[in-house]
Amino acid sequence: MAETVARVEETDVPIENWTAWPAREALSLVGVPRRRRVLTWVVRGVLVVVFLVSVLHEDVLRGGQYAAVAAGIMLCAVAVWRCYTTTLQQRLWTSIGLLSLLLVTGAVALGAGSHATATGLWCVGAVVAVERLPLGPGLGVAAVAMGLYVPTSERLVPAAGTVAAVLLIGYSLRLDEEARGAGFRMLAQERAARRAEAESAALAERARIAREIHDVLAHSLSAQLVHLEAARLLVESGAEREAVLERIVSARGMAREGLSETRQALSALRGEMTRPEEFLRDVAASEGARLQVTGEPRRLPAEAGLAVRRVAQEALTNVRKHAPGARVDMEFSYLEGEVELSVHDGGARGHTNGLAASGAGYGLLGMRERAELLGGSLEAGPGGPEREGFVVRLRVPA
Repeated sequence: MAETVARVEETDVPIENWTAWPAREALSLVGVPRRRRVLTWVVRGVLVVVFLVSVLHEDVLRGGQYAAVAAGIMLCAVAVWRCYTTTLQQRLWTSIGLLSLLLVTGAVALGAGSHATATGLWCVGAVVAVERLPLGPGLGVAAVAMGLYVPTSERLVPAAGTVAAVLLIGYSLRLDEEARGAGFRMLAQERAARRAEAESAALAERARIAREIHDVLAHSLSAQLVHLEAARLLVESGAEREAVLERIVSARGMAREGLSETRQALSALRGEMTRPEEFLRDVAASEGARLQVTGEPRRLPAEAGLAVRRVAQEALTNVRKHAPGARVDMEFSYLEGEVELSVHDGGARGHTNGLAASGAGYGLLGMRERAELLGGSLEAGPGGPEREGFVVRLRVPA
């Protein structure tokens, strides 16, 4: 869609020089209101009536000359109508030929003694040429037309005024039509841009939904794998049936939680999500972790709230895998312009009973990518000399 907008900008905008045609939108009636079309035809009708009255009042018309003048006027009317079509098709020489027919017919009418017919045809030809042809050829045709008219005028000043008026009318019509064409092009570009934005927003929304579903399923399946791996180890070590069954039931519970979280993620994307601290309290209670919330609570954007939820779930899953039974401290802080989540386990890592090998190891990498997409950051690593264990810290704008 962006290519469409660029194509419109590159091909439809007229080049401002002497040989460029007016834009096709300017030469056509596209975008012209019906009231303006009616007004245009009324004005043209009035001008035609004035022209015919002037011709009929000439004393030189007698007998068969009326029929000849009428035939010539009809021929020129057809030529003007065809000229509007050929200029829309940007056929230069055909358009010039049709306008030349007007000039030649005017010269014939003048030879027959009809000065009003000749003057009217020459003025119409000049106006149409300046209005619809490339500016250079249009002015050339207008110069020929006015060059035929001026010698037939008895007084120079009125002739000069007529020439100026004809050129001014033709150029004014040209500018008006080009302005209308430019407005139509801008409207078309705006509509194309809106369609592109709508498509981009739809694609972004699909990508966001796909990312959320992927993260939910990745977390759920990873947690299930932890329990199933524990069940396998219990079976291999000859543990009692109840212990194995407990792990299997836990895996089934994680599957149910995964379905529930999928529904919650979709609800969150629709703006139907509870505050992150409420979710963190529930998950901390279920995992036996300690939670501290600081700062003034406020409503978070859907993606920021989902990032907090996913990082908390992934961090607690890693604790179950790498430091089972370790004490976990969680801190969620509302800061100025952002929120921070910190998950710290104080257990000695490495005594994992074989669960650390479960999963693909991409959980924190996916969370880091999610945070960076939101303009935030995620840090994960040892707590340092003053703080044993492992720390996951998320910061996202909110």
